[in-house]
Amino acid sequence: MDSKDSVNNEEHSQFSLLMEKRFGPFFWTQFAGAFNDNIYKNVLILMIAFQAVQETKGQSDILINMAAGLFILPFFLFSAFAGQIADKYEKSTVIRVVKLCEILIMACAGVALYFNATAILLVLLFFMGTQSTFFGPVKYSIIPQHLSESEIIGGNALVEMGTFVSILLGTIAGGMLAQQDRIWAALVIVITAICGWWVSRGIPEAAPASPDLKISWNPVTQSIKTMGFAAKDRTVLLSIMGISWFWFLGASYLTQIPNYTKHVLYGSESVATLLLAMFSIGIGGGSLLCEWLSGKKVEYGLVPIGSLGLSIFGLDLALAYHASDTGVLLGILDFIKTPGSIRVLVDLILIGIFGGLYIVPLFALVQTRSEVEYRSRVIAANNIMNALFMVVAAVSGALLLGVAGLTIPQFFGVLVLMNLVVAVFIYSLVPEFTMRCLIWVLTHLFYRIKHENLDLIPTEGPAVIVCNHVSYVDALIIGSLVRRPARFVTAKEIFNIPVLNFIFRTGKAIPIVSRKKDPETYEKAFETISRELEDGQIVCIFPEGMLTKTGDINEFKNGIEKILERNPVPVVPTALRGLWGSFFSHKGGAALTRLPRRFFSKVEYKVGRVLSPEDATAPVLQEQVALLRGAWK
Repeated sequence: MDSKDSVNNEEHSQFSLLMEKRFGPFFWTQFAGAFNDNIYKNVLILMIAFQAVQETKGQSDILINMAAGLFILPFFLFSAFAGQIADKYEKSTVIRVVKLCEILIMACAGVALYFNATAILLVLLFFMGTQSTFFGPVKYSIIPQHLSESEIIGGNALVEMGTFVSILLGTIAGGMLAQQDRIWAALVIVITAICGWWVSRGIPEAAPASPDLKISWNPVTQSIKTMGFAAKDRTVLLSIMGISWFWFLGASYLTQIPNYTKHVLYGSESVATLLLAMFSIGIGGGSLLCEWLSGKKVEYGLVPIGSLGLSIFGLDLALAYHASDTGVLLGILDFIKTPGSIRVLVDLILIGIFGGLYIVPLFALVQTRSEVEYRSRVIAANNIMNALFMVVAAVSGALLLGVAGLTIPQFFGVLVLMNLVVAVFIYSLVPEFTMRCLIWVLTHLFYRIKHENLDLIPTEGPAVIVCNHVSYVDALIIGSLVRRPARFVTAKEIFNIPVLNFIFRTGKAIPIVSRKKDPETYEKAFETISRELEDGQIVCIFPEGMLTKTGDINEFKNGIEKILERNPVPVVPTALRGLWGSFFSHKGGAALTRLPRRFFSKVEYKVGRVLSPEDATAPVLQEQVALLRGAWK
């Protein structure tokens, strides 16, 4: 049995994964790699920005952006090949080989640092990017093999948090080592590479997804083919575009921070390290926050919230600080005393937090929606796009700052405008993101939702969920909790309510009316239900056929029996508790006609044992739902 199947996923702690063999060694391996990358990159960038005094500001801008581009370029060149390797071979072995290569590269880099050979250091930065390129597809495709579906968000959040904490620590260490004799930086990067290889020996085996795959050595044709794997699912492809755009933004901010610190804030190297630390802390915090806000499922409704926050606080950062050159670069304490400094730090933290909310669900969506046999190649496609966008970010930075002469705050303002355009583009093409966002906002604004036994709902194959019908938002609450997209059978009058109509249409809800009112719509609804079940989907119905006007459960109609007669599938009885008396219920008069009297009300959703289609008659289901609901309405 797979190790991930032995875990009680409903109660499993996110941080307890760090103590388990199926995740812990992998986490610390990637942590050490990211830490080492950032020590080396930041030592090199700080050397260029602060210690190459013979260079002009324009020259240092170009060199810094060149360094960023050299590290990213291998992702663009070799990701397709790396994706094939990750799908064909056992993944823990691939990781260990990559870590051995890192030791060799870092040994050469240590020698180059000692002799202060900047040109060789830039070349080795390219080789560092190459070994990271081969680690990337394995890094993200191994997570679904060792973690269950309910742990995917938590695992990704930990990886993203670990990545940016390692960026933070690597940044701090790089800043400190840049001010010391080069031998210390050389020793640290070599020792860290060795530690990363040593801990990688504990990663459990992860079977190859496509062991019979024939490796293609042509980078151009294979890159095109790899992108074709990603394009098989439109949502996955656009999620990859969204991820790549985030790395465009992240690379743009991180690359410009040293010169932003020196030429705009008039701060020293320590201030640059502080700013990078704030950004990294924000990303780590946002990533961890993601699991709590998403309820341990892939909640891509958080993505639009993340992009909105990136725009708001990115704009504020562009406007936040105006200082005069005193002729002396400020240390941390003097910088904090200057007006506007706290605003800059808060903006960077919040950009990071909203970046974490944006990126983690997108990564999880790509992992869970990609077919197992070519998942690594889809992630390789993601890396190709990421690399392309980050190379473009490096070129854009060099052109807009070094050639066009924009100030760095003006460049940050341009990034905000571009982010808004990209957001509108992606969310118009994939209204699913906006729909999930509206569901998340509505359900979390009015209610504190608890759930019980969600793991009883089948993770694959057709099934029918039945539930009592208390309010206009019943479907939204259930949809926000169930880990699979569900097709809701909804009364046409509810289906047509503004805002809810957009959500229901995007979520492929099925409107229905009584046979007497509209026999054509009634029969069409049952035909659609049958088609969805035949397609392996989950369908959720409210057998009462109307909202309760008393708070009690109305008689279940025989529509459920008609469904099961045509499609005998498992039935999951469930119950909602705590919605009676809310703004969306009929208590005290018609729903939606009174001002909301309470926010963050406690609501519970309970799931009962799955019934066979033979046992799932309307009276039996009504009894089961009543037992689940209990006395509390």
